[in-house]
Amino acid sequence: MNSKMQAEEKLKNALSNKMIPDGFIKVTDNPVQGLTSEQKVILNRKANAMFNAGNIEDARRIFITTGYSDGLTRVGDYYLNKNEGLKALKAYYLAHNKRDAEPIYESLAQIISTLLQEQ
Repeated sequence: MNSKMQAEEKLKNALSNKMIPDGFIKVTDNPVQGLTSEQKVILNRKANAMFNAGNIEDARRIFITTGYSDGLTRVGDYYLNKNEGLKALKAYYLAHNKRDAEPIYESLAQIISTLLQEQ
């Protein structure tokens, strides 16, 4: 089984078993209002250091807070490499990164189509 098929199978299992811890709920796509550009730079630098140290979740939260799309895209890439497609899609969506989100949408559509055909 190739990696794409494994990823699709994992997504299918997660959806059918409802094993997605946070669900697929949009957190926000607007950065916190009132942060100055200097504050955003400081927070993004801190989040980049956290990301590079492997503290992905805390970095993700800061990137969402500041609306830093490049950081969110890197978080999405991280999750995609870990075969966590829904988490990756969530990060790409918040980053407004349609190019990287599209293959995941297509994979989800295939899974849903397969599930519907099995009914």
